[in-house]
Amino acid sequence: MAANRSTNADRRARIEEMRRAEQARERRNRILTIGVSAVVVLSLVGFGGWAINKQSEKKDQEAAAAKAPIEGEKDWDAKKLTRNHVETPVKYEMKPPVGGDHNPIWQNCNGDVYDKPLNDTNAVHSLEHGAVWVTYNKKADKGDLDKLSSKVKKTPYSLMSPIDDQSGAIMLSAWGKQVTVDGASDPRVDAFFTKYVNGPQTPEPGAACTGGVDASGQGGKAMGQ
Repeated sequence: MAANRSTNADRRARIEEMRRAEQARERRNRILTIGVSAVVVLSLVGFGGWAINKQSEKKDQEAAAAKAPIEGEKDWDAKKLTRNHVETPVKYEMKPPVGGDHNPIWQNCNGDVYDKPLNDTNAVHSLEHGAVWVTYNKKADKGDLDKLSSKVKKTPYSLMSPIDDQSGAIMLSAWGKQVTVDGASDPRVDAFFTKYVNGPQTPEPGAACTGGVDASGQGGKAMGQ
C-alpha cells in the first residue's frame, strides 16, 4: 500500500514538473513572439518613415528642378507664338519649331518614338498639348539615342524623331522652349523633362496625346482639339 502511495506521488510530481516545464516553455515562446513582433513593427515603422522621407526628398528635388533655369535654354515669348489651325505648310523661325500655327491634328505623343521625320505642323500641335519633343540628326551617338528612346517610351506626353538638318545633334523642345544637349547623360535632359512635360508652358494642359497622327501618317479622329 505504501509503495503504491509512493508511486502515485512520484507520478504526480513528474506530471507537475512536466506542467511547469510546459508553462515555462509557453512563457518563453510568448516573450520570443512579442520580441520578434516588436522588431518587425519597429522595422516596418522605420522603413515607412524612410520611404516617406525618400519620397518627400524626391518631390523636393523635382520641385527644385522645375524652378531652376536650364543652362543654354532658348526661350520664345509664348504670347507671340500663334496657335491657329492650318492645313498648309508653315514656315517656322526655328528648327525644330517650338510653337506657331499648326495642323488641326496632333502627332501622337504618348511616349511615341518615330524613326522617320514628322510633319512639323503635327508635332507643334503636340507641343501645344504639353509634350516634350526629342529630335536628333545623324551626328547623334547610337548609344545616346537608345537611352533617350527608352526614356521617351516610359514618359507620356513625349515623342522622339529624327530631323537631319537641325543644328544640334540632340535637341529637346517644348512650347516656347528649346535646348541642345551633349548626350543622354546630360543632366539637362532630366531637368527639361521634369520642367516641361505637361509643364506650366503648356497652352492646352490636359489635352490628349493619343488619337492623333501615328507613324504611318494616319489617324486623327479627334480632329481640331
